[in-house]
Amino acid sequence: QVQLAESGGGLVQPGGSLRLSCTASRTVASVVRMGWYRQAPGKQREVVAVITSSGTTSYADSVKGRFTIARDNAKNAVYLQMNSLKPEDTAVYYCNLVTLRGNLWGQGTQVTVSS
Repeated sequence: QVQLAESGGGLVQPGGSLRLSCTASRTVASVVRMGWYRQAPGKQREVVAVITSSGTTSYADSVKGRFTIARDNAKNAVYLQMNSLKPEDTAVYYCNLVTLRGNLWGQGTQVTVSS
């Protein structure tokens, strides 16, 4: 069973930066896309950024220009560089990996933006 491990969350002041990382426990075949989602208290999980196997990226409007997603295909890893963080970015961030066989989720990492 492949597991996804996220890291890099924490407490940061508004305007600060964090870099999230997500790595699969072993090589995964037929990866279609990887991405980051987030869920704030009392809200539904929402997509933050996605990157396909070919490198095409897409972002939620709320993070465009501030967040950058990148991946390392050899490591089945995906990263999220988050700059100019705002209090409304506070949420649990989840890594997602989609393959031809199914959908994997990480356990989540807390990001708190507060002064």
